[in-house]
Amino acid sequence: MQDPNEDTEWNEILRDFGILPPKEEPKDEIEEMVLRLQKEAMVKPYEKMSLAQLKEAEDEFDEEDMKAIEVYREKRLQEWKALKKKQKFGELKEISGNQYVNEVTNAEKDVWVIIHLYRSSIPMCLLVNQHLSLLARKFPETKFVKAIVNSCIQHYHDNCLPTIFVYKSGQIEGKFIGIAECGGINLKLEELEWKLAEVGAIQTELEENPKKVIEDMMVSSIRNTSIYDSDSSNSDNDTK
Repeated sequence: MQDPNEDTEWNEILRDFGILPPKEEPKDEIEEMVLRLQKEAMVKPYEKMSLAQLKEAEDEFDEEDMKAIEVYREKRLQEWKALKKKQKFGELKEISGNQYVNEVTNAEKDVWVIIHLYRSSIPMCLLVNQHLSLLARKFPETKFVKAIVNSCIQHYHDNCLPTIFVYKSGQIEGKFIGIAECGGINLKLEELEWKLAEVGAIQTELEENPKKVIEDMMVSSIRNTSIYDSDSSNSDNDTK
């Protein structure tokens, strides 16, 4: 079959009568590449744009871009919703006794709630509040609240403070009552973090109990001191 684009006198006659279509001009590859690059340059990098910027720039995109943008917009929206859900708390909130049921017992399902019952006249309670305030910012997906004990429970004994209750879906999953159970008067932030992580209220990156590490170091130090004292005693006896 004869090529309609072939340069022959017969093909030219046929083109003049409209029997053959106009001859296709050879495409310049460099020119094509330049046009393609220009088109690509005109498309904004929507993956770097905020949802508001995407909305403003809608008129500047073609149909193909808009389809891709719609998929990307939905992805960004879901990521934003997930982030908002995860970071819905982020502070140690003060509540009163009449808010206890709504804020703690009837809190949103599957949300961990940590409540500290305290009395401001007890130094250990103030220390726990400081630590919980920091942990609330570190773990915003967990709800941290505090309440003056008298507003929740009348005639609560001071030797039971601080008191920390850990709830999930209306059930108590953990409790720390009194100075000893809360970690002692020298309680460190990491030690409290570990305690709350053990009951599942937070997802810590700590690999082991920091208090145990300190205890192991103290035991090792005492053991080494005892060995040294024993060696010194034996050396003194030998010289006599």
